[in-house]
Amino acid sequence: MSDLPLIPHWINGTEHHTTGTNTAPVYNPATGEHTRNVTLATESDINTAITAAATAFPTWRDTSLARRQAIIFRFRELLTTRKNELAHIITHEHGKVLSDAAGEIGRGLEIVDLACGFPHFLKGDHTINASTGIDVHSLKQPLGVVGIISPFNFPAMVPMWFFPLAIAAGNTVILKPSEKDPSAANWLAALWKEAGLPDGVFNVLHGDKTAVDGLLNSPVVQSISFVGSTPIAKYIYETAAKTGKRVQALGGAKNHMLVLPDADLDHAADQAINAGYGSAGERCMAISVILAVETIADDLTAKIKDRIQQLRIGDGTNKHEPDLGPLITAAHRDKVA
Repeated sequence: MSDLPLIPHWINGTEHHTTGTNTAPVYNPATGEHTRNVTLATESDINTAITAAATAFPTWRDTSLARRQAIIFRFRELLTTRKNELAHIITHEHGKVLSDAAGEIGRGLEIVDLACGFPHFLKGDHTINASTGIDVHSLKQPLGVVGIISPFNFPAMVPMWFFPLAIAAGNTVILKPSEKDPSAANWLAALWKEAGLPDGVFNVLHGDKTAVDGLLNSPVVQSISFVGSTPIAKYIYETAAKTGKRVQALGGAKNHMLVLPDADLDHAADQAINAGYGSAGERCMAISVILAVETIADDLTAKIKDRIQQLRIGDGTNKHEPDLGPLITAAHRDKVA
């Protein structure tokens, strides 16, 4: 498979091709086709990304709020105009149907919108005579290089929870996306470049545990934001905290649905199907358990069973869009089964 396209890192404003030989396969979940490979970072790649982000930080930190805001607005305009391109990338590598992919991007755009108004969030406070003859000031400053470790199930939305605000506040970013669907991260990086973001402010480092540990253990990286499983969230929090980093580690979010006896059962069944099977069933907050109270359980179960049997499963890019796309890998399908 060496003739397949290779997805490189994005470092310092351009594609970065490693000298290492370790790669991971990227599949089209709908067909099972091995479509490309993604580079897995070496220690040298990790150091190069961190150095690029650290070098870019002083200039970006000192860039005026007006200049930063103009770049973020331009990024928003480009993303809004070209979001269909990104949706197709997500569907081809994750498997969710195109409308789900578009919805994911829309939710990410909400945070980009929020970042467009960031000057108001960066204002400090000044209290006169907090105590006799004592005034109190607060000052908000960027941290420096920040790391983002994002999961496979929302390759655009979850990174966009973090990087628009981090960049707006004057930080520089290293994003480590999932190696299962890595192309969305590179597409976003190229869009930042087109929007006028200086080189080194947004970097993409592909990889596995080696890349993750490189970010966690680096004294240069000042914070880590993570979304994923609970065991990995615990590992990331414990490891990063040892080096004094600020950490957001969001792990495990499957929901329970409680249905009371007076519920509209048709509405409840519809919502259970939407929540359980949307985004190929791989939504962090998917409904995986339903607790039906008292006498309604059998009726609700029958309604849900009927709806499940009507679900159309298939390739999310099909013009007659199915209800449910495939799970991301055969191994994941087997685990769920």
